[in-house]
Amino acid sequence: MPVATTPPGDRRPGRSGAVDTEAARLSAVRSYDILDTPPEGAFDRVASVAARLFDVPMASVTFVDADRVWFKASHGLDGIREIPRESGLCASAILGEGVLIVPDTLADPSARDNPLVTGAPGARFYAAAPIVTADGHRVGTVNVMDTVPRQITESDAATLTDLAAMVLDALELRLTGARLLRAERERRRSLERERDHADRHTEALTVFATTLQRTLLPPALPTVPGLELACHYQTASPRDVGGDFYDVFPLGEGRWAFFLGDVCGKGAEAAVVTSLARYTLREAAQHHREPTDVLDALNSALLLDPSIGSRYCTCVFGTLEAVPEGGFAVTLAMGGHPPVFHVRCGDDGAVTAESVRPAGGMLVGALEGAHFASLDLRLAPGDGLLLYTDGLTEAQLADGTMLGEDGVAGHLTERASSDADSMVADAVELIAGLPGGASDDVALLALSVPHEPDAPPFAVSLRTVPVPAPRDAEPPARQENRP
Repeated sequence: MPVATTPPGDRRPGRSGAVDTEAARLSAVRSYDILDTPPEGAFDRVASVAARLFDVPMASVTFVDADRVWFKASHGLDGIREIPRESGLCASAILGEGVLIVPDTLADPSARDNPLVTGAPGARFYAAAPIVTADGHRVGTVNVMDTVPRQITESDAATLTDLAAMVLDALELRLTGARLLRAERERRRSLERERDHADRHTEALTVFATTLQRTLLPPALPTVPGLELACHYQTASPRDVGGDFYDVFPLGEGRWAFFLGDVCGKGAEAAVVTSLARYTLREAAQHHREPTDVLDALNSALLLDPSIGSRYCTCVFGTLEAVPEGGFAVTLAMGGHPPVFHVRCGDDGAVTAESVRPAGGMLVGALEGAHFASLDLRLAPGDGLLLYTDGLTEAQLADGTMLGEDGVAGHLTERASSDADSMVADAVELIAGLPGGASDDVALLALSVPHEPDAPPFAVSLRTVPVPAPRDAEPPARQENRP
């Protein structure tokens, strides 16, 4: 493991051909279409994990442009999005081999003038591993910083290198998804030309964009004015990567989208499908107003990738739009997914939980030309929606039978609460009270409209109730989402 502990001095390359090498490197940076993009969970988590592993207050994932260092993700560096490239540190880390370590930035002439050293946050220690492509181009760095001088071991340097490799994996997955969407767009354009030639009255197909966003699970959900949100996720085993996914995001003009799904299988292969599904759903929703069209796009993207094989998923996708009389107009589309619960609280305080699912709706990614169904409903003040994966309804009771939809509905009705946080907490408590807990992954996403029509926008509730381990069984692995 090359570890470059830099003494004071110049780090500029002195060999010929540096201009050509830099041109190729910049071309590699731009090929990932990563500069000036919004935050994404995969990169944010690398920065957060790096800070925890090295016990430092600051960490970042950066990409080096022609004249700047751009921060894709950062931990403890609020407000810093980019710095000049000539200031050293990140820019210097891509010029040498291995991990760059600056034990004391004030003792290094190439680092002491860096804005991160001279101003807030006053970095005194710096270490960075380059993000190296398969062609050998150093497109950026994973960095850790401290406010006091320090050293790290070769094992620490190896860990930092592994984190940089994880960033590259996320970049490649992002790029693969973009290429798949471009291929689907070209296929649809070709089909549109053929249909226009045969029949000018055939409805034109919309096209997909190529930008991919996010990863397996969002680091946080947004704040939707007039709506409460809560979520929960736990895997059945700490040894398996789960395939459940969910998200909530804006569509513009006062419209919002949400989805929850479950990929067939577990492990790395399921994780690839999960990531592609989330990227595709978020992107397709920007170009298709009807939720069924969004599921059509996901179905095509999954079938187009031969590496996915026979894997498929179930999914519920919906849109929200505030209505003048209060609450939200909701359109739901489903592809082979269990029904959602529409929970209502009457004037007398009685709560009902109605199982809602449109007729039809095939699995996503299983067949070409799959049909997806939709329905419209109103989420009035005092109403809530609970979305879940089948790990909830397939949890086993003491007699070995499954909890089922009726069991969940009965539990929600008994608890007599339709707000998002309570629905999620009640469902988690229900699972925890079963003899064997949940034998499959469980993802929950709840939405609710408060009774008070003039209530201010709600902060998102991302509370996960602790789940006790069943007797003589390993505790389930859970993702805890907190604001």
